[in-house]
Amino acid sequence: MAPADTTRTIALIGAPTDIGAGHRGASMGPEALRVAGLAEALRERGLRVVDHGNLRGPVNPWQPPVDGYRHLEEVVAWNRLVMEAVTASLAAGELPILLGGDHCLGVGSITAVARHCDATGKQLRVLWLDAHADFNTHEVTPSGNVHGMPVACLCGVGPEVLTRLGGTSPALRAADLRQVGIRSVDAGEKQLVKEHGLDIYDMRYIDEIGMKRAMEEALEGVDANTHVHVSFDVDFLDPAIAPGVGTTVPGGPNYREAQLVMEMIADTGQVGSIDIVELNPAFDEHNKTAQLAVDLVESLFGKSTLMRD
Repeated sequence: MAPADTTRTIALIGAPTDIGAGHRGASMGPEALRVAGLAEALRERGLRVVDHGNLRGPVNPWQPPVDGYRHLEEVVAWNRLVMEAVTASLAAGELPILLGGDHCLGVGSITAVARHCDATGKQLRVLWLDAHADFNTHEVTPSGNVHGMPVACLCGVGPEVLTRLGGTSPALRAADLRQVGIRSVDAGEKQLVKEHGLDIYDMRYIDEIGMKRAMEEALEGVDANTHVHVSFDVDFLDPAIAPGVGTTVPGGPNYREAQLVMEMIADTGQVGSIDIVELNPAFDEHNKTAQLAVDLVESLFGKSTLMRD
């Protein structure tokens, strides 16, 4: 196992908004993660941690969709704030952890990471841990909620204000993305996903070959020149262990499988940035989902259940 980098500062960046979601409550996610002791847990691993506090963006107007999008103007504003904050953190040599907030924020964070990789000559590998493919568009979305669209936007499919958030489109090549844990894909999404050639390790595939082999495939090609970005939607986990999300989908990874995922990512030694999104304390039980998320993020930094050298 590659040791955790104790020379790099971990930067916590809160984005308290549910602007792209279909339920209220993800805006409380950053504070729930803080209450669950994220900073303290990472410091106990010998890491330097600085909490930059919360970004301040527009309030959620809670309006119906307009032309297939809910709250597009506000979504763009929040993503621009996230992009700028993650860009500044990476430029300062920090390892940013975005505390969401809903998953629409992945547009801003990953656009920033992709631009950083382009500027530094790094290969990018995005690990999208999620129950959903998030490749909806305004034409196929059942809801208009933008948290179901970030992967499409990153791949250049969507409104120009998001697909060109960083100035160029697409922000992300489909070849740089691996989606793990997928088990809920809308009918229109399925065709789009096939057209764009996304590399998806859905739960059927994981059930067939096992999580270890699936992660070996998802991590194939990661080397010392790779920046690994982990976009961790808490609904990736089975709701039996993680009820605190607004979009639960049964049949997700159990605790041990989730730990294996994080430990195998940690083994690469190349984690460079992280999103923790869709944590919704309004649906949680005594903050247990936030505590589990903290436990799993610790594993991204070298915490292991292994009893062997």
